[in-house]
Amino acid sequence: MKFMKRLSLFLLVVALLVTMIPSAFAANSFTDVRSTDWFSDAVSYVQERGLMSGTSATHFSPNEPTTRAMLVTILYRIEGEPSVSYSGKFSDVPSGRWYSKAVEWAAAQGIVGGYSNGKFGPEDSVTREQLAAILYRYAGKTKGFDVSASASLSGYTDSAKVSAYAQSAVKWAIATNLLLPTSGKLNAGADATRAEVAVAVARFHQQFV
Repeated sequence: MKFMKRLSLFLLVVALLVTMIPSAFAANSFTDVRSTDWFSDAVSYVQERGLMSGTSATHFSPNEPTTRAMLVTILYRIEGEPSVSYSGKFSDVPSGRWYSKAVEWAAAQGIVGGYSNGKFGPEDSVTREQLAAILYRYAGKTKGFDVSASASLSGYTDSAKVSAYAQSAVKWAIATNLLLPTSGKLNAGADATRAEVAVAVARFHQQFV
């Protein structure tokens, strides 16, 4: 009798744990993010905190490029989505779009700028060095964090390809482990994928916020 009671209690506990699993790991429900993927934990982290969402209910699209609108929206969310006034500064950022407030905020903070033609290019892809530069400006200008950390780029075969404006930012991003080299290269001009951005944002949030 005691054995049966213990068995019943054990099964009840197991059943309760099973019912808790879906909510605890809801961020891993994307069909294109496996638990063994190098970016899996980061995707869970940013999704659980409302910093990034999927491209659909079932897909995160980790290998797709991150757009300028996506990146500034992530930082706007980290900042708590402060109130902003629409200025119409950029001709291709109309009022009422999902990224409009984020673009206005980021531009006002000096985190991002527009192009010489008066456009912002919300759907343009963000490169890896641009990702580093935007995080660097956000950390230093908006948050007032110490961004003096710097790593040498001499060990990377393509270090000469890093743009002059992004040198300090890339060195900082490497030193703080936000930007991950690939096969011994910086690939500064390559598009930053959603997986890479998820990792960078998760690590930034854990270190600085």
